[in-house]
Amino acid sequence: MVYNILNGDSLAYSFSDANIAGEVIVMREGLIDGELSGDNLHDFWQSRANYMRISETEYNNSVVKEFQKIINAPDNSEFNLWFEYDLFCQVNMWFVISIIKELPLKKKVFAVYSSFLDKTNNQFWNGFGRANSNELTVCYKDRIPLGDADIDFGNELWKAYKSGNLEALTILSKRQSLAFPYLQEVVQAHVDRFPKEGTKGRPEKVIEDIINNGSTDFNKVFKEFWNRESIYGFGDTQLKNLYDKVMHYR
Repeated sequence: MVYNILNGDSLAYSFSDANIAGEVIVMREGLIDGELSGDNLHDFWQSRANYMRISETEYNNSVVKEFQKIINAPDNSEFNLWFEYDLFCQVNMWFVISIIKELPLKKKVFAVYSSFLDKTNNQFWNGFGRANSNELTVCYKDRIPLGDADIDFGNELWKAYKSGNLEALTILSKRQSLAFPYLQEVVQAHVDRFPKEGTKGRPEKVIEDIINNGSTDFNKVFKEFWNRESIYGFGDTQLKNLYDKVMHYR
């Protein structure tokens, strides 16, 4: 069985046009933000539902049922992980890899990145956002196979991230791996969210600068933040929380 695991519904809407074989699984989570406690998946799901302030039933119907497709995959399954280079997507991918690692079956795993973009493109960190069917096909053709060592590495990254161990995450980011390009940049962006006492995090500093030198309108702030710091991959929810925090302390 072939599975294409997509990071969010946005890509899912256009994915069918590319006629890429396999069942689609949509990850509807943003683990870049919020509660991550729980020593097992059940407790973890519960923590996430509580953080989102939705019922466990609603969370299960929207999020968990998609992960169950991974957990219930048959032997000799193939997993294509369609995640982008930014922090939001990488954290989500590490989590998916941690689940796949525990599956007691023979499997093939591939990372599918937005290889049709180059680093000079201002949409680089946005990844698949504006990809057409031909570009998605190119990405699939350029997919990167993940061996056991890569899967173990992804699991280590998730454990360090989940536990909030920035030192361990920084050490891990110095490893060279084709499976996780731009890892040092992404991890550094994450570490910069947690500055030393008495100073602001990198995202807050950028938002503050935008507000002080431009507009306080959230939509304009959001657009400019993405121009400067799209490496974070923040959605409306994440950025609005930071925006409200900055506005509160002005």
